[in-house]
Amino acid sequence: MAEPLKVLLVGASGVFGSRLAELAACEEGIHLTLAARNLRKLEALAARLPRKFGLARIDRDSVKSVDLVGYDLVIDAAGPFQSSHTKLIDAAIGARVHYVDLADGRDFIARFPRFDKDAREAGVSLVTGASSIPALSHAVLDELTKGWSAIDSIRIGIYPGNRAPRGRSVVEAILSYVGKPVRVFRDGEWQEIAGWGGLHREDIPRIGKRWASVCDTPEQDLLVARYKPRQSAEFFAGLELGLLHVGLWLCSLPVRWGWLKSLQPFALPMLKLAELVRLVGSDRGAMTVRASGEGPSGEQVERLWTLRADANRGPYVPTLAALAMIRRFRDESGPEAGAHVCSGLLDLADFLPDMEALGMEHWMDGDVAGFDLEAKALQSSAA
Repeated sequence: MAEPLKVLLVGASGVFGSRLAELAACEEGIHLTLAARNLRKLEALAARLPRKFGLARIDRDSVKSVDLVGYDLVIDAAGPFQSSHTKLIDAAIGARVHYVDLADGRDFIARFPRFDKDAREAGVSLVTGASSIPALSHAVLDELTKGWSAIDSIRIGIYPGNRAPRGRSVVEAILSYVGKPVRVFRDGEWQEIAGWGGLHREDIPRIGKRWASVCDTPEQDLLVARYKPRQSAEFFAGLELGLLHVGLWLCSLPVRWGWLKSLQPFALPMLKLAELVRLVGSDRGAMTVRASGEGPSGEQVERLWTLRADANRGPYVPTLAALAMIRRFRDESGPEAGAHVCSGLLDLADFLPDMEALGMEHWMDGDVAGFDLEAKALQSSAA
């Protein structure tokens, strides 16, 4: 029998890391070690898992290559990745260990190619952005726009339910750009809009209306580079409760006016405030991917893909790409040595069986000729 893939999961006690640990614990051919700064939280997580795993106290901001020796793959699920150190990447290269992260920081991902030369020389694969964006969003777009002659606009949104668990790193990531200028591609040109600006309501099919605002993510840059839309490429996120969403928009005004440098120092009190109203609202999260453009014969076409995750399953969505990448490395089908953004590395079929197993619903509205998500899900499950 082949040796199991030795995986080190850093940030395993966090909102996303703990869910990735739950899913990876069910995979065959993987030897998982859970890592974080707080061993007590790791022990509590390990007690809930179906098998016993190794535990390691590791701080991603002070890790050294020697800490990674003996592993085949390290996963960074810690965050926040906005203004994050890259010591874990440097350590992975030094230890000749493959690396995957769930990064959503715009600058972090934009600067990732600088590791390509060192990664190639070390013979390791580095993958960033193995999360809802860009891994899942681009896999969906590849299917939605297959055969199109041109893309006019792309619009992506993520809308967690108010009862979904929140972590401090997630709050810090959002607050890092709230009120600050964000570059967005709109009306055929790059423009600047205040982070958490563009306040509006999105009508999500079969779910209802949710608040939405502009976020600073790598998507804006990656969508334009990969799909070359002629008009726009936009990304929005929304909090279910108007109290929280509009309240955060109001809090952004002092940053816009230059009275405050950032809201990030207020992450902990804002998190505590949000927890006070956690039981208000629903446990239903959603993700939408909308594209419009010209079909194969030049006809105007528009398609909308919607993912619905009830019962607080939403926080599992950002982990599915990393889970798929773990399988790729286990099966020796991971990407070649070098630094890669997780765009085009995975197909939608890589996500569908896990979505089905987690009880998530997904569907498409619009011109559906030649495209059947449900059939793909059944085929993937049967494979």
